[in-house]
Amino acid sequence: MATTFIHNSSRSLLGQVPPLRQRSLLLSQISSPTIARRLFSSRKHAAARDDDHNSEEELTAARQWLAGFGSNTIPRDICEISFSRSGGPGGQNVNKSVPTHQPIQAYKVNSKATLKVPLDSLLPLVPRILHSPLQATHYIAPRTRSLVIQSEESRKRNENVESCYDKLNQLIKRTAVDAIPGETSQEQKDRVQKLQKAANEARIKSKKFLSSKKSSRRGSNDD
Repeated sequence: MATTFIHNSSRSLLGQVPPLRQRSLLLSQISSPTIARRLFSSRKHAAARDDDHNSEEELTAARQWLAGFGSNTIPRDICEISFSRSGGPGGQNVNKSVPTHQPIQAYKVNSKATLKVPLDSLLPLVPRILHSPLQATHYIAPRTRSLVIQSEESRKRNENVESCYDKLNQLIKRTAVDAIPGETSQEQKDRVQKLQKAANEARIKSKKFLSSKKSSRRGSNDD
């Protein structure tokens, strides 16, 4: 639309310009900063209106998702579990249950659980408002784009695995509670409306006062 307008308004000008320069003249007019600002500004405002509308719908959906969040919300089949030797105080002895008549090395057990959750699988399952906070958590492994959670509290693999999943659910729920704003109560809405009404009345009163002041000055000048 902008191109057609420029072309029509420039016919008389192009008729006086050599053919070799007509193309460069048109391109320079199309790339005019003023025209570009107008085009991008209108697109930006339209996109902002769509984002505002979608964000309110997304917030409502996010609140509903959080209200129904449970231990089964994130399916376990998107996760990867691996095991390794436990560290910390006591060394590898946390992983062993060794009979006294057998050498220790023969009973080393890998009980430390590591849970890896790829973001590409996790993010589509959670509201979009959680995407940035989850990618900024200290559990993230940037190289693999995954959440990495570990547990070595128990000597039993199964208990450490369940601990990893508990930590994952707690992380996601805590992130959601922090990121998703609560719904405004009716009392808060009424309070905001009263404040807006008072502000409008004060503005109108101020305008009337200034208007009457100007009128009185005009009257004194006429006298």
